[in-house]
Amino acid sequence: MTLTDRLRYLRVALILSGLACLALYPLMVFWPSGWAWHTGHSDYPMMIVGIYATLGVFLVLAARDPLANLSLIWFTVWSSAIHAGIMSVQAVTQPGQMGHLAGDVPALFMAAIALAILTPRAQSAARPRTGNRGCH
Repeated sequence: MTLTDRLRYLRVALILSGLACLALYPLMVFWPSGWAWHTGHSDYPMMIVGIYATLGVFLVLAARDPLANLSLIWFTVWSSAIHAGIMSVQAVTQPGQMGHLAGDVPALFMAAIALAILTPRAQSAARPRTGNRGCH
């Protein structure tokens, strides 16, 4: 796959991941067994919705120039994988939480894997160097 193709697919993955983050609240409302971890009153859901909505906006914006946003993309990859891993253990060990293994857990793993595969490993490898090359 050429770098141009890879970046095109990365842009799509960033937009889809960002939109998924922005869709968290509706998913929690309409599919609570797969997306909401609390029942009854809790302040936690709105706090996590606020964090993910913010991340979603920045992922969509990062699609404009992924190479300028590598730190954000790699933060998303690693935080999503770790978050999904923790939730996997909690879903298996807590009664009534198995629905998350069909909802938010695979969504986070899929986003992490897609972004990790498509994101260049180093900005210097993806962008040509410009400017003074120094003296030898």
